[in-house]
Amino acid sequence: MKKEMKVLISADVMFMLAGGLFGPIYALFVEDIGGGLAVAGMAYSVYCIVAGILIYFIGKFEDKFDNQEMLVVVGYFILSIGYLGYLFVSSPLHLYLLQALFGVGAAIKLPVYRGIYSMNLDKGKFASEWGIWDSFTYIFWGISSFLGGHIAKAYGFRFLFLIMFALTFIGFLISLALLLEKKK
Repeated sequence: MKKEMKVLISADVMFMLAGGLFGPIYALFVEDIGGGLAVAGMAYSVYCIVAGILIYFIGKFEDKFDNQEMLVVVGYFILSIGYLGYLFVSSPLHLYLLQALFGVGAAIKLPVYRGIYSMNLDKGKFASEWGIWDSFTYIFWGISSFLGGHIAKAYGFRFLFLIMFALTFIGFLISLALLLEKKK
């Protein structure tokens, strides 16, 4: 496995851990800020629609961008800031704005991430090397989903958000290795 792929997977693992901590208890947080199931659904819709629209246009731009690794790093940075943003959410409107930010970060990171990952696949190992990414995704989501509820119950959402931000910031820092690898 090439070094770029190891960096991409390592950075993504940190984001998988962070997202998994929160995923199963997201609706409980939405209730805490005065929302309910409709607000939770709307917030996710905002994320998906913003990401979906922007991915199309940003992906076209990214094909022409010389330093694609920089775009992965920028996407990770925006997503990491988004996780920090949960500390400041106190209403459904704040949540919608934060979900839009997540949509922007995802739209910047996802197309170019997948492109770089795909370009670094070893010939004849396309399925198994994508399988490694998928395997890590499910395993780390499973581990962190179990832990997230326990952490939030014992220490509250604010502490959970700090852990999520720390994990994603570590992921962002790991992604900086892509820039170092590019210089070689």
